[in-house]
Amino acid sequence: MALVVIGGHSRSVGKTSVVAGLISALTEFEWTAAKVTQYGHGICSANGEACDCATGDHSWAISVERDRHGDSDTSRFLAAGATCVFWVRTEQGRLAEAMPAFRQRIEQAKNVIIESNSVMKFVRPDLYLTVLDPATPDFKTSAREFLDRADAVILHEAHGETTWDAVSLKPVAGRPLFRISPPTYLTDEIVEFVRSRLSGQTLQTRC
Repeated sequence: MALVVIGGHSRSVGKTSVVAGLISALTEFEWTAAKVTQYGHGICSANGEACDCATGDHSWAISVERDRHGDSDTSRFLAAGATCVFWVRTEQGRLAEAMPAFRQRIEQAKNVIIESNSVMKFVRPDLYLTVLDPATPDFKTSAREFLDRADAVILHEAHGETTWDAVSLKPVAGRPLFRISPPTYLTDEIVEFVRSRLSGQTLQTRC
């Protein structure tokens, strides 16, 4: 099984578009896809809504996406051609509790692609790509923590000064860098890079 993780330094930088694009462009890999979401306090992981439930009961949840016509990120993965799609939801800092069940869900997958930074604490993927947009000032701690493990960088074309505060790209110096200009988040070069790195991986998919 090949495992790919797509991360990024903030929300709305194109992580979901990259994942969906790779699923669609590399159909031969018969992807099982997943999105990992960590909520702050007071949000129930069972449904993603505000609640006062006991954290021991609702600290994490994993659901299977069935709707390929919806507006959610996981629906986009399914519509793009993923064989199976999971949404992993946990309270902030409690992803470790969900990982054994998640590993069990994907153990028979042919190839897996995950949208997440934080999952890098628990897996060693065959490929980790990070999406960076210099025009978006927020830089998640998780993205900074695992920046040096990125195999390649997908970088938005900059239009003006970089807005990151005390963030250096030295950890990825010398790594492949692919420039994108949204609304195009995936290029032929990115697709071929991923294909070449993952070719030859086989296993039977089951959801």
